[in-house]
Amino acid sequence: MTTTQPASERRVIANVLRGSIGNLVEWYDWYVYAAFSVYFAKTFFPTDDPAAQLLSTAAVFAVGFLMRPIGGWLLGRYADRFGRRSALTLSVSVMAAGSLLIAVTPGYQTIGLAAPIILLLARLLQGLSVGGEYATSATYLSEVASSGKRGFYSSFQYVTLVAGQLVALGVQIVLQQFLDNAQMHDWGWRIPFVIGASGALVVMWLRRGMDESEQFEAVVVAERSDTATGTASRRGRDTAAASGTSAPPRGSLRMLLQYPRECLLVMGLTLGGTVAFYTYTTYMQKFMIYTSGISKPTVAWINFIALLVFVVLQPLAGGLSDRIGRRKLLMFFGVAGALLTVPIMTVLAHTKNPIAAWALMMLALVIITGYTSINAIVKAELFPTKIRALGVGLPYALTVAIFGGTAEMIAVALKKAGHESLFFWYVAGCIGISLITYYFMRETSKESTIDAEAPAEDTTSAPDEQRELTPARA
Repeated sequence: MTTTQPASERRVIANVLRGSIGNLVEWYDWYVYAAFSVYFAKTFFPTDDPAAQLLSTAAVFAVGFLMRPIGGWLLGRYADRFGRRSALTLSVSVMAAGSLLIAVTPGYQTIGLAAPIILLLARLLQGLSVGGEYATSATYLSEVASSGKRGFYSSFQYVTLVAGQLVALGVQIVLQQFLDNAQMHDWGWRIPFVIGASGALVVMWLRRGMDESEQFEAVVVAERSDTATGTASRRGRDTAAASGTSAPPRGSLRMLLQYPRECLLVMGLTLGGTVAFYTYTTYMQKFMIYTSGISKPTVAWINFIALLVFVVLQPLAGGLSDRIGRRKLLMFFGVAGALLTVPIMTVLAHTKNPIAAWALMMLALVIITGYTSINAIVKAELFPTKIRALGVGLPYALTVAIFGGTAEMIAVALKKAGHESLFFWYVAGCIGISLITYYFMRETSKESTIDAEAPAEDTTSAPDEQRELTPARA
């Protein structure tokens, strides 16, 4: 009896690590595109105007986001029907294919228009993968976490999400030390995509060994029991039987439509956070190079060190949310982001000092931590198990596709038009809209559907056949 809790906690940590490593590789593959686009832009988009090349790669980056809602729908539905583990394994397989395709595609000078078309197709595959990865990863980490520590453990989604970006920058820094500028533009940019595709193949194997979440297994067992006894499930808010209609299948859009308020909450929660995140991280690198005028190698180091600190902040803030609640951290992000984004970006635009630039970026990242550290658990706590992955994934991915994916493109277009400062106000306005959502929402940690549906007994020592209910299908 005295070893049950430590053993249970060890299992939680093991599952979180396995899920997080895969999440890291997925997001590394996603961010390598943004980190190295300054080098491969002319390979796929031949033009004498660097700004036009950058705009073209940013457009492909944005188009990749259009697949994220489809990925959120397909893989979210898959995760709710066949299990979180299977969906996570499938998503990383698709990501591996996209990265390998970019790595081996010849340039425009060799195959003409086929080059940007293949780049687009590869990015669409990556968008499909990452759209499903976010939802399933958020759901899995939230469900396998210990009660009372869900904010802490689920924060590792953004630890590994940002770590993926950090590794991409690290690879960039290493390559910059060994390759000159011409080699980086010619063939060096292909190396990180080969690394990503190889890492994804390793993760496919690792994820097949993860435990399925107990919440999902409990739903499967309950449904089988209901089928065996000839009764219909009355759990959650399913009123189909009472109205004389058939019960909507688990993970279906018809079931998701029973939660319109929760879907709108996810979209409101995400709007400001996704715009700010892609501004403060992904676009910040190009902003420092082309607006501030800081050299590419120096900017890479600024981003690397700032993101390294940012990674450390995530579990600290996630653990804090377990003590004081999620809503207070979201309010901090909303207020600080709406008020300080314009001053931060304005000062940074006229800053050439690397230390000052790092400090300004770090301030922005401290602000966004109020959102990134807990957004996964907040969304997961809104939905019941049978629709959680799809409920988290689809409305989130739609919002990210519309606002997050277009943030860089809007920024570059406004810069080219000579009105770059308008983008600063756009970001602040999006955060302000989310602030309204944070102000009126409930404290999800006190009314968590995850804790409400948690199995009553410890199943960590359950027979093996119970853990074989949902075999990996990838």
